[in-house]
Amino acid sequence: MGIIGWIILGLIVGAIVKAIMPGRVGGGWPTSLVLGVVGAIVGGWIGDLLFGGGRMEFWNIGSWILAIVGGLVVAGVYGAITGRSHRSHA
Repeated sequence: MGIIGWIILGLIVGAIVKAIMPGRVGGGWPTSLVLGVVGAIVGGWIGDLLFGGGRMEFWNIGSWILAIVGGLVVAGVYGAITGRSHRSHA
């Protein structure tokens, strides 16, 4: 799957991440969608490393799982970083 496929998948994953982690990602929908795209690309990169890049297709359930996991990890890291900075200013 090419980069455009991962971007489209990432936008969908961003919406899924926003639904799964509703209060943990600040910045609203635009931030969630960007984090979903980054997470999907990271998940795809990890999948390529682990599985040799052979079966990474848009309609493959493994691609979706990797993208969602990548999105959750990226959103969690983002939430942890921005959460610390908000607490230090309060």
